[in-house]
Amino acid sequence: MGPPHDPTPETVSWMLPTEPSKQPQFACNDENRHFRTDHLDDDLGGRSTRGGGVTAAAQAVKLLISTTAMVVVARLLTPQDYGLIGMVAILVNFIGMFQYLGLSTATIKWSKLNHQQVSTLFWINVALSAAVSLVTVASGPLLAWFYQEPRLVWITVGYAFSLLLTGLYIQHAAILIRQMRFVVIAIVEIASMAIGLAAAVWAAWFGAGYWALVLNQLVMALVTLVGMWVACGWRPGLPARGTGVRSMLSYGGNLTGYDLMTFLSRNLDNALIGRFWGAHQLGIYSRAYQMLLMPLSNLNTPLATVAVPALSRLADSPERYRAAYLKILQKIAMITMPGIVFMVATADWLVVFLLGAQWHDSARIFMLLGMTAMIQPVTGTCAWLFVTQGRAREKLKWGLMGGAIATISIVIGLPWGATGVAASYGAADLLIATPLLFWYVGRRGPVRASDIYWTIAPPACAAVSSLAVLIICRPWLKLLASPGIRLVFALVISVAVSFLVLAVLPAGRLALRNFKEMLLLMLKRPRQSVA
Repeated sequence: MGPPHDPTPETVSWMLPTEPSKQPQFACNDENRHFRTDHLDDDLGGRSTRGGGVTAAAQAVKLLISTTAMVVVARLLTPQDYGLIGMVAILVNFIGMFQYLGLSTATIKWSKLNHQQVSTLFWINVALSAAVSLVTVASGPLLAWFYQEPRLVWITVGYAFSLLLTGLYIQHAAILIRQMRFVVIAIVEIASMAIGLAAAVWAAWFGAGYWALVLNQLVMALVTLVGMWVACGWRPGLPARGTGVRSMLSYGGNLTGYDLMTFLSRNLDNALIGRFWGAHQLGIYSRAYQMLLMPLSNLNTPLATVAVPALSRLADSPERYRAAYLKILQKIAMITMPGIVFMVATADWLVVFLLGAQWHDSARIFMLLGMTAMIQPVTGTCAWLFVTQGRAREKLKWGLMGGAIATISIVIGLPWGATGVAASYGAADLLIATPLLFWYVGRRGPVRASDIYWTIAPPACAAVSSLAVLIICRPWLKLLASPGIRLVFALVISVAVSFLVLAVLPAGRLALRNFKEMLLLMLKRPRQSVA
């Protein structure tokens, strides 16, 4: 199969065609007004594109806030402080998955919803959240025994309360996403992050140690809870039987199974490093991991917020669906691949510049994990294909396969400590798991594996070329006394080389032109529609 057909801008916008969706409308009474989506159909492409622009701008602000706070807090705390939180975070993130049970995704994706259904889902999420909070508290002593670290007991109590607060706004956040109210979502998320991180910096400044990081989670959860309830306006009723949520629970169960396997494979490294190599090794590993993947999670997660409801409405139009997805993928690859290559090529300078000399051991791990980080924004979008095509069971099966590959690679690298785990995991993910995922997700549906390879080829060429030039230029860049100036020059080189390579390649020129059209569409004023 040749390169994917690239529709004209008049047919397809950055994410979606501007042609009204064929999704059937349905009658809603007043209490169901929060779940209607028919009023979005008149300008679905424009809403999606502007939503992507709002999301990208919000993520830039959030990334700036979190990076600034990370730099400040990392200089006030020690690797051991982060290691202690890392030990608890593994348990909390694992148990926390069960409070969602995929029900928020069902609320976003389901074509028809009513007040009773969502109220029932709300109380299910609250009950699950209360249960996982109690389990978290009860697991504290076991965690302390496993790591031989008694301080973990009270840390788990603090995180358990944040889980309970989160369960109270899961469905409210899903309703806002369903309604494509991305500006409101961005405001709430930025406010919660800014206030939470300000609290963490304040606590760390006054010597709170690892409790500053616990306070950060509690404040963020509380601010998000208040913001989501105020912004959404929906208030749950009592749960009821016979509301038709059984199919949603089945759908969500498959998604939770996938999330469970993905979590286990991606956190086994932290658990084993902490158990066999101690808090210091885990601290430098987790800092490198978070520093590298934080920009990616700040991009991929919110893009999924926009893409999943949008692509779900195109599931019955294969060609439009395929064109929309490939346009999203193209922009993600163009932005992330050259950027990650820059970070990897300057890992030693970047880590010391941002975190300080005490974190220099993280640089090698940072560089090794960069192998998988370069492709993870692309592989992350494959989950959208499973979800929006109704292939939740296949997504679960892939979770089992991908989890097995990651687990084996982590165990293989463990004898060499955090560095060995990073090298083994990065190589296995890039060379084995990624090609297998592209093949598996492309077996069915409008998007084939060859479509993905053709779409990411120009940005990949630009990234590899940028890496080669940066390696050649490193001896001259080292002559600059200031690490900050070195990074600025390296960034300029990376951007210039990437742009030149894209400009030379025919597919790259098309990608640049599409990127320009996307920016213009973001600036276009929305058309008025009647809800």
